[in-house]
Amino acid sequence: MSNTPEKQQPQFPQSSVLITTLGIIAMLSGLLVVIVYEYTQPIIAENQRLATEKAIFKVLPTAKTRLTFLVDGEKLKLADDKTMGELLYAGYDKNNQLVGVALNAAAQGYQDMVKLLYSYQPDTGCITGYDVLKSTETPGFGTKITTDEDFLANFNCLQAHVNEAQTELKNMIKTVRHGTKQQPFEIDAISGSTITSNAVGRMLNQSGQKLHPLISKNLTFLKKSKPP
Repeated sequence: MSNTPEKQQPQFPQSSVLITTLGIIAMLSGLLVVIVYEYTQPIIAENQRLATEKAIFKVLPTAKTRLTFLVDGEKLKLADDKTMGELLYAGYDKNNQLVGVALNAAAQGYQDMVKLLYSYQPDTGCITGYDVLKSTETPGFGTKITTDEDFLANFNCLQAHVNEAQTELKNMIKTVRHGTKQQPFEIDAISGSTITSNAVGRMLNQSGQKLHPLISKNLTFLKKSKPP
């Protein structure tokens, strides 16, 4: 008979120990995520505020000061930049006269959401420019909305008049095929970049249909509001 001792089977930890260990790891991971979020969220919010601030004075170049307003149903209320909700920004010259309103707009582009801040002149009914707040479109194609001179010429005065009932735009803003623009409320698309061009038209129409009538109804309030 052999005197070779039998090999001992390895001892595995009990399932309860494994579950407890995994639970602790998951809890620590979740806590770490919360800590990182709480630390970075104010930084991200401040960076977004600064980017918006810069964009406001870019699209309203004659403005010296500005006020923030919250959309509250059919009314506008004075607010600050930290207020939650839909905001718009009114710019004023050195004499505290309203020079225009800056509005947010967004739509799906070729790759991701494209977000703009654009300027609207309620007295003339014109959209007169925009600044891109977010875009991940293909360089050289989608990004032409910031560099193509013919496309930017659409916004010397893109017509966005409100109808007499102050319920919607008099004409729908739309992007048309390159070289076929005939109306002042049409956007001549960029050749080879029609998806992003169409996104600009959609977002301006959606924003205009909702906010331009609201601005028209509250225009006296906007003009009487004075920056500190």
